[in-house]
Amino acid sequence: MLLVALLRTLIKKGSLTYYDPTGRRHDFGDPAEGPGVTIRITDRLTPLRIAIDPRMALGEAYMDGHLRIEQGTIYDFLELAARNLGMKGSITSEMLARWRDWLLRKWQQWNPMGAASAHVRHHYDLDGRLYDLFLDTDKQYSCAYFETPDATLEQAQLAKKRHIAAKLRLRPGLRVLDIGSGWGGMALHLAENHGVDVLGITLSVEQHAVATRRAQERGLADRVKFEIRDYRTLDGQFDRIVSVGMFEHVGTPHYPAYFDTLRRLLKPDGVALLHAIGRADGPGSTAGFIRRYIFPGGYSPALSEVLPAIERSGLWTTDIEILRLHYAETLRHWRQRFMARWDAAKALYDERFCRMWEFYLAASEITFRHMGHMVFQIQLAPDVDVLPVTRDYMLDDERGMSLKPGAFTPGVHAPARAARSPG
Repeated sequence: MLLVALLRTLIKKGSLTYYDPTGRRHDFGDPAEGPGVTIRITDRLTPLRIAIDPRMALGEAYMDGHLRIEQGTIYDFLELAARNLGMKGSITSEMLARWRDWLLRKWQQWNPMGAASAHVRHHYDLDGRLYDLFLDTDKQYSCAYFETPDATLEQAQLAKKRHIAAKLRLRPGLRVLDIGSGWGGMALHLAENHGVDVLGITLSVEQHAVATRRAQERGLADRVKFEIRDYRTLDGQFDRIVSVGMFEHVGTPHYPAYFDTLRRLLKPDGVALLHAIGRADGPGSTAGFIRRYIFPGGYSPALSEVLPAIERSGLWTTDIEILRLHYAETLRHWRQRFMARWDAAKALYDERFCRMWEFYLAASEITFRHMGHMVFQIQLAPDVDVLPVTRDYMLDDERGMSLKPGAFTPGVHAPARAARSPG
């Protein structure tokens, strides 16, 4: 009855009906607030496991079929839980979780070169057809940038690439490094639209193969190269460095090495742009379910953990922007697309995998809507006077970017954001 007592304490907003493993019904919250969520747990040990460690056990129970949603969806249930004290367990379980996370967090984020490669391949070397089911056509697997509420996923991902390009202050002929280049979309976009040469590095064999093929198909193989390589092994210098959605795989013990590497690889007049997931409520830990099944070694840091490492590296933090709900909207699009193509995903893997992936997408969206996660973009430079002293150039350059390859000229700007084609 520990889970029943916990739910009775927590559920004050909305309503929840819970059928325990004996079939007994328990009602919580206020049904007058509207349609509630009904869940059923079929395994007798699952209620205790959820009460003790909800951040691991909820996802496992849903994935294994021991937690069933009879009214609503798993997203509805997680949102209800998040609106009621953020899915916290009992005081005892929360204290135990905090102590466990504090003791183990550096070990959980330990990503030396061999481990980093294995962790990346666990997630990104899944069957590439899986990602085709829910990503945009350019396979951008990071937070999009929604300039308008009704923007499509494709439009928002293109806007994200323009937004980042404007902060890089590009011009033709520059040499750009893309750390964590994914399936190559960012590197190809920068080369096509800004006339730069790009080296993209990844630890994923699957992503490397796709990105290399895309560069060849688009006639960019002479200007865009992709390598399977750890950022710590690079030599040489670059005019620009961009990293989108990779920093979450670095881990706090490796932040000094990461920013020291950026400092070493940047030319004296260089610029870097870091785009990563962060948390607004200070240092924490990755939920057990996500760490075990989705992103081993992954961690989304607080800015208070990132900025000290930047300061010690000698880099200037020239701009910081917080994207608050953009990733929640991105994940909503991904979740809806995945659910619409459930049968195709099941054909690639199985029903258990589909439930695992649904839980991952739903829980991630809830985390950004209700639990303090966001995305930060940090612009960095080795020298204080590399960039203009006001931010106007970012907006001016972003507005001036044409969607036609090679057509952008810095300083020649479109009259208004609405005048651009959605592409």
